[in-house]
Amino acid sequence: MNIPSIFIFIFCCLQLISLSSSLYFHIGETERKCFIEEIPDDTLVIGKYKVELFDEKSNAYLPSTPGIGMHVEVKDPDDKIVLSKLYTSEGRFTFTSHTPGEHVICLFSNSTAWFGGQKLRVHLDIDVGEHAVDYQSVSAHEKLTELQLRVRQLLDQVEQITKEQSYQRYREERFRNTSESTNQRVLWWSVAQLFVLVIAGFWQMRHLKGFFEAKKLV
Repeated sequence: MNIPSIFIFIFCCLQLISLSSSLYFHIGETERKCFIEEIPDDTLVIGKYKVELFDEKSNAYLPSTPGIGMHVEVKDPDDKIVLSKLYTSEGRFTFTSHTPGEHVICLFSNSTAWFGGQKLRVHLDIDVGEHAVDYQSVSAHEKLTELQLRVRQLLDQVEQITKEQSYQRYREERFRNTSESTNQRVLWWSVAQLFVLVIAGFWQMRHLKGFFEAKKLV
């Protein structure tokens, strides 16, 4: 495989990997919204959010008042809290995964007194891996040329692909272990059923033999 083909292959792989998600959702004063992100280990995650408050007069969502804040809580696959912090109505949160798997990201408002039962609209952007890196700031801080910056981006993307492949192998191994455990339990259940049937058949034969002897049929 020549060099152009390698770059084309890497570009195609990068197009298949989606590590950035953007959405908005509505939330009430007592509601909690949680999202699940499958993240490889040692991966940077940056979430950006903006809260809007529903205005009944204009019948539209407007920028929220300064008193409204969002509490962000992140748990790893072992149900350990990675991040738990109260933020303002607009901002961003960051954390680095230490365990591969499903991370639960929950958001809920800081108080019920500010908006009296009205609805909030929360815009949320989540960037994972090299998508979370601000390369313009990196270029300005490290004084990189355009070519050096591009090489840096490619190296980070290749590293992220490696992490994704390792995570897929981890998922495959976990699924294989689960399948083997399930098959082993099914086998032992079948053996137990067979044992119960043999005992029941033996008991029925003895019972019938005693019945026939009592009736003097044998």
